[in-house]
Amino acid sequence: MDYKIPTVAIVGRPNVGKSSLFNAILKRRLAIVHEESGVTRDRVAAPAIWNDRHFQIIDTGGLGMYGGQKKNIGIWDSEIKEQVDIAIDSAEVLVLVTDVQAGATALDMDIANKLRTSGKKVFVVVNKADNSTIDNEAANFAKLGFDKIFPVSCVHRRGIDALLNAVVEVIDWENAAPLVEPGLRIAVVGRPNVGKSSIVNRLVGHKRVMVSNIPGTTRDSVEVSFELQCKEGKVPAVLVDTAGLRQKRKADTSVEIFSVMRAEEAVSKAQLVLFVVEASIDGVTAQDKKIADMIAQSGKGCIILANKWDLCRKAVKREDIQSEIRYCMHFMDYAPVVFISALDGSNFEKITTAIAEVRENMRMQIPTSLINKILTDATSKNAPSAIGTVKHHFKVYYATMVGNEPPRFLLFVNDPGVCTSNYLAYLKNSLRNSLGLTGLPIRIQLRAREKTIAPRRSAPKKR
Repeated sequence: MDYKIPTVAIVGRPNVGKSSLFNAILKRRLAIVHEESGVTRDRVAAPAIWNDRHFQIIDTGGLGMYGGQKKNIGIWDSEIKEQVDIAIDSAEVLVLVTDVQAGATALDMDIANKLRTSGKKVFVVVNKADNSTIDNEAANFAKLGFDKIFPVSCVHRRGIDALLNAVVEVIDWENAAPLVEPGLRIAVVGRPNVGKSSIVNRLVGHKRVMVSNIPGTTRDSVEVSFELQCKEGKVPAVLVDTAGLRQKRKADTSVEIFSVMRAEEAVSKAQLVLFVVEASIDGVTAQDKKIADMIAQSGKGCIILANKWDLCRKAVKREDIQSEIRYCMHFMDYAPVVFISALDGSNFEKITTAIAEVRENMRMQIPTSLINKILTDATSKNAPSAIGTVKHHFKVYYATMVGNEPPRFLLFVNDPGVCTSNYLAYLKNSLRNSLGLTGLPIRIQLRAREKTIAPRRSAPKKR
């Protein structure tokens, strides 16, 4: 028996409220919702739960074509159709979303005919039924050919419970595979049109997300599951493809602003970031530096991917480009640089190797004795300078590791105020070089050791 993760796909024409229903079921805003038509392009999947039943739910782009027409086709319609077809094939239950205000349109009929040929269980959601007086109008959607029709208001969460009760009732739970824990979360970020989606597709081994030369193709942050080869075997991981990060003040529309916000949120929730830049001698832009600063401030592990290496490898040395990256983003010297080509797949095995290495470093627990030996050797080799007119020296008495992701160390010292930023950076580099903490920023907290004052003995009384 082939066990399969229970999957529910939400489909329908543009602007009927598919993403709103998706968010209402999840009870959180994951997909971007906007009155503009065609906001969702890639299929967005997430785990959901209802009545202690776990399943996967997929949001899809609005179908602007489905009757074999060749005229009046939008630039994204064929790509969206391909994504929807994959969602339909992978789902066990299909939810066709319609709009009560518009009625059952010709495009609704085309989509319904397509879903009927799939042989899957189909529920019709008549959205925007904000009150019970509109419920009678939902009966008009029986012409679509399905007997399960649910008046729903995503805005008011009206009718969603009845829909979910019906969904979990028809799923074959006896042959359902459990949802796998997502594992390592990896956000793929960078400015627009540097090849993020192409990299995601290469890593997972098939076309999972849309790829186009048009900047801004990706809007939602799309989570893609894959398996990462590590020492203990294959482990589950999630790649999060994000929208290209432009400056918010340069964002043309509110949808783009939402996309940037989703990308920043993806970084905050990730454990590791693949930061994509262009492999060019002048490829590091001001926006790249701002993105790098955001990643560094987040404290996440990072691997820098210099993409499009195939376009310049004959004209410039790799060392020159790496020197430029290090010079422009010196504060990310902990992040390894991997030169790749998403077009021909060059060096992609080095990406998975680097991810596995950083993952091991993230799990490292370092003995206190080793930390103190490293710092003792470092301060002996390069003693801190005296500060102030009274020649106050910085001293480290004791150190211990207090956390990971990123590695955090607590140092008990005589006076945190006399440790210069240069010397603190020296201590971080000493720890990284000795422990091999590639790909991870290091956080050091300095704490003054409490002084112990011996109690004063009172003088004996004279008799």
